Amino acid sequence: MTLHGLDDLDRRILSELQRDARHVSSRDIAAEVAASPSTVRKRIKRLEEEGVLTAYRAEVDYERAGYQLHVQIACTAPVADHDALGAAALAVPGVVGVRELATGARNVLVTVVGADGDDLTRIATALSDLGLTVLEEELVRSDRRRPFAGFEADPAVAADRSRSDGSETGPGEP
Repeated sequence: MTLHGLDDLDRRILSELQRDARHVSSRDIAAEVAASPSTVRKRIKRLEEEGVLTAYRAEVDYERAGYQLHVQIACTAPVADHDALGAAALAVPGVVGVRELATGARNVLVTVVGADGDDLTRIATALSDLGLTVLEEELVRSDRRRPFAGFEADPAVAADRSRSDGSETGPGEP
């Protein structure tokens, strides 16, 4: 499915799910988008089956969970090996995210969480053993995100919601 395969109802459903997929029901979404709950459920199922909706995630405050170190490790890898190395890196205990970039020396960004420096050393060593070249490690102070406004029926509504819920985009985030 492409952007052209999404209609206004699909976009509005995606907008509502992005805001808070955990606490919103199909009945809640239906009330917002002027559709029946069964229509909303069918649309969500289709969006999942077609790969538009790929996951529902919990946001974790790692520090409060007992992991003091939230670090982004900038690596480099041959372009032909991005996919395989990215998948392998994600399997390393402590790695919580891998972002592959199209260009530049820092073309694989690995997000890791650890309790102490020994955890970080273990993870960096494992990444190096996989074939990634570790360029630098950056301590993450905060990571803020917000929903993509392109699914809103009215982009001004998205801006108002963003200001009212206090979310904002962090460095490098869409």
